[in-house]
Amino acid sequence: MSTPTRTEPPYVPLRRSGWPIRRTPLWAVAAALVLVAGIALVSLSHRPSHAEQAADLNGFMHDVNAGIESCAGGVRESMNALNTVESGDRARYGAAVGMLRYNAQNCSPANNQPLADFVEYQVPESLARFHLADCVNDIVTWAFPYAMQSQEDMLAVLTARGPAARATANATLQAELRKLDRQRATIYSIMRTAERAVSDNAPLPVLPG
Repeated sequence: MSTPTRTEPPYVPLRRSGWPIRRTPLWAVAAALVLVAGIALVSLSHRPSHAEQAADLNGFMHDVNAGIESCAGGVRESMNALNTVESGDRARYGAAVGMLRYNAQNCSPANNQPLADFVEYQVPESLARFHLADCVNDIVTWAFPYAMQSQEDMLAVLTARGPAARATANATLQAELRKLDRQRATIYSIMRTAERAVSDNAPLPVLPG
């Protein structure tokens, strides 16, 4: 008995390669979509009241003062020390030089922990529309480099040798103080806009210049 002739190719089983792939169950996908939609609806439905925004703004102002107070207070001390020596009290010269050096370095986040912490400050979400995140950056810039540089320029005025050198140092100092003034005006403008919007009169941080 003869074997019949095969006309089709021999059967070769397919091989699967790689790790088996687990498909996410449809119920898990649906649950995730419902959760995301719920979070979105909650965030859209809750609008902070004026009272909530005012409370958050007061907290923001408190945090600003905590971050900038030591640098700002140092600027005020440095200006007073410079004026005292320039007015003729040369007995305070040595103390003024030391104070100016310390206060200038204290306006750098690298040397001032509260200021370094403030660099990473997160504005409350209820105040997001008032551009206070930009204000935080402006406050840090007011301290470093402007306040730091201003006090280094005050030190240059104190230690200048001769009228010509003192005049040059004074001109440089006045230009730097004008930068402080402009920066402070920008900061106060943002803060006052927020205060008007939430009917709040929180005291603004004292930024000498």
